[in-house]
Amino acid sequence: MIRSLRWKGAAFTVPFQLGFVLLYLLPIGYAVYQSLYRSQSSGLGLGGTTDTFAGLDNYRQGLTDPAFMGSMLRVALFACVQIPVMLTVSLALALFLDTLTARAAGRFRLFLLVPYMIPGIVAAIVWVNLYSPDVGPLTPLGRLFGFDWNFFAPSMVWPSIGNLLTWGGIGYNMMIIYSALQGVPRELFEAARLDGASEIRIARSIKIPHVRGALVLTALLSIIHMLQIFNEPALFRRVTPQTVTDSFTPIMIIYNQAFNANNYNYAAALSVLLALILGIASFLFYRITSREVD
Repeated sequence: MIRSLRWKGAAFTVPFQLGFVLLYLLPIGYAVYQSLYRSQSSGLGLGGTTDTFAGLDNYRQGLTDPAFMGSMLRVALFACVQIPVMLTVSLALALFLDTLTARAAGRFRLFLLVPYMIPGIVAAIVWVNLYSPDVGPLTPLGRLFGFDWNFFAPSMVWPSIGNLLTWGGIGYNMMIIYSALQGVPRELFEAARLDGASEIRIARSIKIPHVRGALVLTALLSIIHMLQIFNEPALFRRVTPQTVTDSFTPIMIIYNQAFNANNYNYAAALSVLLALILGIASFLFYRITSREVD
């Protein structure tokens, strides 16, 4: 009887298991398979191409490719600035919501989640138009206050993209942190207030330590998302191709190799390398931060 119930329960997971195998495991396996081969033209190229086994040559080429490794470093440095800024703003908003009544907090939550509910490509198009010196309101608004800024200049591209990503991500991260705050016993706050602690002291000494796990989770998700950034720089490239090149981010290089250079084998190798780097970075970040949380 118990075994029968177990099989019936397991049967409910079959659709998920099929989707996981078909949409995740098989594509990953095929990418690894393709990364081990290299396409070579026959003769003068009139005889088509043949796939030959290359072993780890594509991976060696990727690890020594200055464009790919440079894009990884570029995005990593950007993440070191953008992610702390975004999480700091998200934490501040979550702490602010925690001081409000449930009704007022519900209204603010909905307002702050609107940017997250907008599809990323749509949000990028909106902000590119806002940044535009021809049709956007930000450039003439800056001139009124004496700022002659160009959001598409080489020195402003990353801050412009960072502002876009922060605008779209603070609502989601704020909700995770705010949910963690709701699990903190309210008695701790009352006891601290009776002892004369201010709201800032309560936030620093009680609330923030209790949401470190949520901060680690949001930071981990942000790292994974940051190394896969594509939509925002791709749209910026259409406006300023001199600044945002086709090797601006790792995903842009992979896209260019696969669909412009038709070098699917090398693109597959770069994809596997990016996945491995993401996995290692996430693992190291989790191990370091989990010790601090403990």
